[in-house]
Amino acid sequence: MKQEFRIFLTAVMFFTRFPVGKNLPYSENMLQQSARYFSWVGLLVGAFSAMIYWLSIDMFSTNLCIAFSILASILLTGAFHEDGFADCCDAFGGGWTKEKILTIMKDSRLGTYGVVGLIGIISFKFLLLQSLQLTSSTLQLLTIIITAHSFSRLMAVFTMQQLQYVQDIDSSKSKPLANRKLSVLELTIAISGSFIGFLALPLLFTLTIPFVVITQYLAGLYFKKWIGGYTGDCLGATQQICEIVFYMAIIAITKFL
Repeated sequence: MKQEFRIFLTAVMFFTRFPVGKNLPYSENMLQQSARYFSWVGLLVGAFSAMIYWLSIDMFSTNLCIAFSILASILLTGAFHEDGFADCCDAFGGGWTKEKILTIMKDSRLGTYGVVGLIGIISFKFLLLQSLQLTSSTLQLLTIIITAHSFSRLMAVFTMQQLQYVQDIDSSKSKPLANRKLSVLELTIAISGSFIGFLALPLLFTLTIPFVVITQYLAGLYFKKWIGGYTGDCLGATQQICEIVFYMAIIAITKFL
């Protein structure tokens, strides 16, 4: 159990800025195993984002509270996933061969496609959460935010299971996670973390599953078509896109419930 907790803290350390202590032993093997806790890290990020919304709701307008919530998740993760999404926008928008796409993806500079993509996806999140706020109670909205962060990170794990890692492993920041397939037990742990939020609104959240899973699968097919697999940036893009689709699916489904 102690070792499992260390593996979980390794995932927290890698994907967030939560302090985990200076004495946490690090190894690439532990980081490889930490993929099973991606959705659990999503629970932490989502809970922090939801908490910021809840703490500010009595002092500021709902629009500002939503903005604070989004900003909180970005600061907590160091824009880790947003950076991956922006890199994918630049790479797939400006490259027409596998080699060119991967070259652009490695470039630390942000291009036009990346800027437009970031503005678009953050604006989209704001508008979707604004729409959800109008039709949900505060508790429901907080639950939606937490579950969206967790479930979307589970989709990144699914991408790792679906595809092979293709980037130059020696120079990649995701090297320890490359080609690491999870066992059935590890997948169960990952899924259980994501579905904790489903206990609050089981029917609504369950109906969103096909929309999000299909989105992840189609994104995986797109990555495979152009570069033959996934990179760390592709995982970040998958998380961002699936989070958006989760919100969209809830809005659409509530129209018929």
